[in-house]
Amino acid sequence: MDIASDTQRVRGEAWLAEAGLRPTRQRVLLASLLVGDGRDRHVTAEWLHDAARKTGDKVSLATVYNTLRAFTEAGLVQEITVDGTGSYFDTRLDDHPHFYWEDGRLSDAGTKGLTISDLPEPPDGMEIAKVDVVIRLRPKS
Repeated sequence: MDIASDTQRVRGEAWLAEAGLRPTRQRVLLASLLVGDGRDRHVTAEWLHDAARKTGDKVSLATVYNTLRAFTEAGLVQEITVDGTGSYFDTRLDDHPHFYWEDGRLSDAGTKGLTISDLPEPPDGMEIAKVDVVIRLRPKS
């Protein structure tokens, strides 16, 4: 491994340790790809699988899905569902809106001017846990 890869691996291992997750080979690899460079990102399982394959490591798509589920349950990533066909996983954990681009990208949207108010009352015995804001974009016609 080169120096950049060692740094990414160390960051990935530390990220897993913060959440109390066992650092298996696959988890360390995927964590390194997600947070190793210190940047937040929005990824699909398929993107992460392709990135892992490019390292030369063998990781199945099922393992990527299972690992992302474990990362989500541990509070390391949040799942953003944009339509019924798939999810994105966001390493930025604070509440923030997203742009969903017609070409399939997901990116952070600014919060300037955004106000969420007058939410409906939840059903009896329930409380609102979170409000996701996904703003869908397409080119002007």
